[in-house]
Amino acid sequence: MSNSGMFPGISGSSAPDMPPRTHTPSPPLGNEHVVSDPLPFERPHREGVPEVASSNEAPSTAPQVATQLLTDDGLVAAPVANGPTGRPMPVFPEPTPLTQHGHARVISMCNQKGGVGKTTTTINLGASLAEYGRKVLLVDFDPQGSLSVGLGLNPHEMDLTIYNLLMQRDVTLDDVVVPSGVPGMDLLPSNIDLSAAEVQLVHEVAREQTLQRVLAPALEKYDVILIDCQPSLGLLTVNALTASHGVIVPLECEYFALRGVALLKTTIDKVRERLNPRLEIDGVLGTMFDGRTLHSREVMDRLVQAWGDKVFHTVIRRTVKFSDATVAGEPITSYATASGGAESYRQLSKEVLARWHDA
Repeated sequence: MSNSGMFPGISGSSAPDMPPRTHTPSPPLGNEHVVSDPLPFERPHREGVPEVASSNEAPSTAPQVATQLLTDDGLVAAPVANGPTGRPMPVFPEPTPLTQHGHARVISMCNQKGGVGKTTTTINLGASLAEYGRKVLLVDFDPQGSLSVGLGLNPHEMDLTIYNLLMQRDVTLDDVVVPSGVPGMDLLPSNIDLSAAEVQLVHEVAREQTLQRVLAPALEKYDVILIDCQPSLGLLTVNALTASHGVIVPLECEYFALRGVALLKTTIDKVRERLNPRLEIDGVLGTMFDGRTLHSREVMDRLVQAWGDKVFHTVIRRTVKFSDATVAGEPITSYATASGGAESYRQLSKEVLARWHDA
């Protein structure tokens, strides 16, 4: 069969195959009321799905919704524009300087799905908190050692890592901690040796509390301890949750990442019931968000429906600067200090401190 038989109108004249062109009437004269046809960009509203532009349309710079707030006097305050989560975007206070350090809050960056931004968030949130005067310790608790590599360390040239701290009684915290290159932020490095710890800890007494014991001396030296967990819900992750006061769940704005969060919440609930009653979810962080795509916006909408106020107002958008900063071995806050990614993590640090009532 020829192409013209399969696809009428691709060769020769297509006039016989095309419907006749309708005549467009001229607009009426005078003051008659005219009801026009729907504009091309008006689409029927689907129940439960917000009316947004398609993925190939440029996002509007104007806020989609403005919420009117009432003051104590009953007057209407200035409208508040909605943020990327669809909720009114609050203004977070500038963190106040600290006069002394200690009583660290321990936070696990946890998600059993890989590639959702745990390591990137650990590095850049830690660096942003350090910019605001907090003394921060980063704990690389992933045998892949991505956190250590992301701060410029060579995993094959480390004499001591967190594995030695966990498994050798004569190794102290000060023996293993190294500077991160960011003022006010230190690092407990890791490499592939840590994978052996998960097997060896099985036979230990109180194996779930091992990390908590070795981090105890750091609580009075630092203000914040961020633990970068491995992408699984094994014994190392349970150790991190047992040692933590809170959990931040970085979540890529993508469907498969959304599906796995229910299993993570079940694990967190079990650790809270059996090992660590103080553990709570500090927040769920949307990462790799692309507001130009309908999929990202729908995932964010579902996330807010499921988790409510647990979802951070701050959203981390996609940018190539994150990859460039990783190659450079430094946080985006110093590599591209004026970039949108750096500003997002500074805003996240202010929101985190506000949630901790530490601002």
